[in-house]
Amino acid sequence: MRNFIFSFLALILLPAYMSGQVIKGKVLDKDGIGIPGAMIIAADSKTSADTDFDGNFNINAKVGEVLKISMVGFDAISVNATSGVMNITLKEAKDTELKEVVVIGYGTRKKIDNTTAITSLKAEEISKTKVLNASQAIQGKAAGVQVISSDLPGSTPSVVIRGLGTALGGRTPLFIVDGMPTENINNINTNDITSYEILKDASSLAIYGTRAANGVIIITTKKGKGDKVSVEFESFAGFREPLKKVKMAGSNKYAHYSNAALQTTTFSQDQPLNTDWFDAITRTGSYNQNNVSVSGGTENIKYFFSLGNYQEKAILNGLDYSRTTFRNNNEYKISKKLTLNQNFSFGSTNSTPKPLSAFTNAYKQSPIVPVRFPNGQYGVSFVGNDGFAGTTGSSFNNVGNPVAQLDFFNEKQKSITLQGGLKLDYEIVKALKFTSQFNGEYYTWKNYNFEDTKNIWLAADPSRVASQYSATANINLLTKGRNQYFNWNLSNYFTYNKIFGEIHDIEVTGGIETSVKGSREQLTIARKNVNADANYWSLKDVDYVGTVTSYKDEVFNENKLASYFGRFQYKLMDRYLFTGTIRRDGSSNFGKDYRWGTFPAFGLGWIVTKEEFLANAKAINLLKLRGGWGKLGNQNVPLNNQAYTSGLSSYLGGSILNEGTTINSQVDPSLSWEITEEASAGVDFELLDNRLKGSFDVYDKKTTNVILNTKPYTTSGISNASPAHVGEVSNKGYEVALRWDDKLTDNLSYWIGGNFSNNKNELTGLKNATLSPINGGGLGNGQWTKLLDNSSVGQPLGSFFMYEYAGLDAANGKMLYFDANGAKVTQDVLAEADKKYVGSILPTSTYGVTLGLNYKNFDLSVDGYGTSGAKVYNGKKAQRFTGENIEESLATNFWTPNNTTALNPAPFNLVPVASTYYLESGDFFRINNITLGYKIPLEGEFLNSCRIYVNAINPFITQKFSGFSPELNGNGDPYGTQGIELDAYPTLRSFVIGANLKF
Repeated sequence: MRNFIFSFLALILLPAYMSGQVIKGKVLDKDGIGIPGAMIIAADSKTSADTDFDGNFNINAKVGEVLKISMVGFDAISVNATSGVMNITLKEAKDTELKEVVVIGYGTRKKIDNTTAITSLKAEEISKTKVLNASQAIQGKAAGVQVISSDLPGSTPSVVIRGLGTALGGRTPLFIVDGMPTENINNINTNDITSYEILKDASSLAIYGTRAANGVIIITTKKGKGDKVSVEFESFAGFREPLKKVKMAGSNKYAHYSNAALQTTTFSQDQPLNTDWFDAITRTGSYNQNNVSVSGGTENIKYFFSLGNYQEKAILNGLDYSRTTFRNNNEYKISKKLTLNQNFSFGSTNSTPKPLSAFTNAYKQSPIVPVRFPNGQYGVSFVGNDGFAGTTGSSFNNVGNPVAQLDFFNEKQKSITLQGGLKLDYEIVKALKFTSQFNGEYYTWKNYNFEDTKNIWLAADPSRVASQYSATANINLLTKGRNQYFNWNLSNYFTYNKIFGEIHDIEVTGGIETSVKGSREQLTIARKNVNADANYWSLKDVDYVGTVTSYKDEVFNENKLASYFGRFQYKLMDRYLFTGTIRRDGSSNFGKDYRWGTFPAFGLGWIVTKEEFLANAKAINLLKLRGGWGKLGNQNVPLNNQAYTSGLSSYLGGSILNEGTTINSQVDPSLSWEITEEASAGVDFELLDNRLKGSFDVYDKKTTNVILNTKPYTTSGISNASPAHVGEVSNKGYEVALRWDDKLTDNLSYWIGGNFSNNKNELTGLKNATLSPINGGGLGNGQWTKLLDNSSVGQPLGSFFMYEYAGLDAANGKMLYFDANGAKVTQDVLAEADKKYVGSILPTSTYGVTLGLNYKNFDLSVDGYGTSGAKVYNGKKAQRFTGENIEESLATNFWTPNNTTALNPAPFNLVPVASTYYLESGDFFRINNITLGYKIPLEGEFLNSCRIYVNAINPFITQKFSGFSPELNGNGDPYGTQGIELDAYPTLRSFVIGANLKF
């Protein structure tokens, strides 16, 4: 009877069990991370379910029933339901237009819906090249973006987006790091970056108003993800050496050339030593970096922690640099409607800088001079009667001992940067969100420089003794400095997004923002005759007032910016796009009536492939046209400066002396920011099953109120120049970017890509004003190489202005130059009117290439970068005086009566004039990075992934320039040392080995 009852109940309950069983599972992406919001449908059971925050789902369905799983951005799949916990992995959809998102400022936008020119680079593209600053890693990866980098540790690359639009104003793009406007990103660990967006056209930039004329770079750092703790560790180490060396003349050839220049036999041509000064001041550089990050999340909290340490021993002896970074980004889901994001970063740097003039001195110092004489004293340029260098004799050049220069230079620098912020997102209703974000940045810097004055004096001349040193002169000089500031930014804005009638997709963003660039405090104190032991420099309760030689306590003005902004984005029928932007800024930099400005912009787009007439065009996967116009500002410009001159005297009524003070500069009350207007158009396309992707852009950018220094009227009695809106600058160009991706087999895929940009820069006009000339690009020998004045109209900014070399006089080997009438003359009869414009430091074209392949667990990638159309000046060569060294090429082939066809002039004993003889092509192409990696196959729960790699950074270059490097950032000023190889740090070749581990 009991068995009968059980059997009867089983027959009754089995159908209910079969129709109502709960199927459990989890939907994952390719990295094993849960996908929230995925939809699961059981068609037979007519039930459905969505995955939760961690990708988990429960659905009432039958075992064996087909479940269909779908999610936007992933390929939909169908699987049979099982009784156990199911793990379902979705593959990313090949139609990437659905899921790619770009950051556009105060929000994000699907790439396909974007109407502006934005280049978006992801984490792997930036971290692949092992460099200190992320901007150096993007070189060649974005069309229309020129990056002039330097391998000097801690240096900041110059980034120019779509040409240079200002002559005297700031040229640096605005960096936005997790919502915080900042001046540079030297404190950011490249491994912490998840995306790097470059906003290039006015339509995308106008949302940032007065700070956008030089472009905007938005950097987003990593956040936590997943439902479990993930630990990543990377470590690499490498060595560095100069990419290119200049071969200098050896001792005997130097002696022969110098004797010919002096027309004497001052130097023996059988020298006992041959000093390689470049080798004497350099070493094989080394650097390493270690990074560790921890991330994860739960339903309500996402967290990310990272710690990084970078150490470098530079190629210049004694130059060391280190940086430590820490970052913590957290997201707290306080409720279904309220989310709080918190970010914090800490960066600390330490360096022992050395004077880069040591490179110039090593280039020029004679090879007959030893590093040290046998008695231990530093070698100096004295030559005796025997024609050899020694401790006695006559001085034959003014070049110091570069090894002694480095040994006596004792400076240390330290800086700390703190950045952090809070972002609050509140969903008022389903379509309306309010965002409030506060960010702050604190920076402090300090240094000391100890100058051993007395010992430097003794080392300059071996015949000197300590008793000869002046009793009233300083024994030493200690300079200490401090610098600090605090900046903050607060923005509050609403975002409304809703679809009406299934064809009208609208997003509206509007808000206000306050930015404060705090007052910069700078303190510099110099003291003489301090104890040589640094432990005694700052003893407690000691009155140092008697040793202070100078004291500067400076505070620079606070800068405030108040802003209102709005953006309207509209998509009709999923194909017609419109974006309208407006921002109104008020800056405390300018006068009351000129501190407010309005910056509008609009963008249009048409997704042509959404039209019916292209519905069957299988070869065209995406075709989008876009264009726009906008107005931008640059508030980092020269400001009015009311100058007073005191101590003036005049005679009135015979011998009566009247002393007084006068105002010696005029003030322009209308002075404000520079304004740039830009019109641009572009096309984006994806062809041949999305394998070929590309874009083409054209633009016309004009700045019509460039600030330049003008001369006052002669009748005003004022002598100082004053800034005024008088210039017009134009940048016109085009950009092309292409990339081909293909997968040949499941184990083999490859890509090849490139970009090219061309830009014409020109000072197109001046208003009715006389400019105060800028004679820039000084060489330190009384010569200058650049000019900005009224005659510069029609020339690119940063143009070289000098004499034009006309070849050699075949009769005597002297250098000849063209005068204003085209006649060939020697330098002694040249006049200022004979100079002419001969090219600019700005390239007309930049280009980049990339290629790579993945085969099973191996990956290989190669990146290259090049420029054309720029001119660079060989400043070390052009600065030469008699008795200084020369290149091997000059020492072996110069004009003599028996060699009248030589390319180089006869040796001469004159300071050379700045001329095109020293001006060379800056064209180059360099392989920036080669990476070969191997991912070790692992089957363990502890270590999930291990990839080892080797990198070759800057391994090869082709260049026309005869100096060390054609990439010469200098001080970053187009009318300063930029483009001139003088006191320049060489470009380096680096080789790295490293490993990435994931736990």
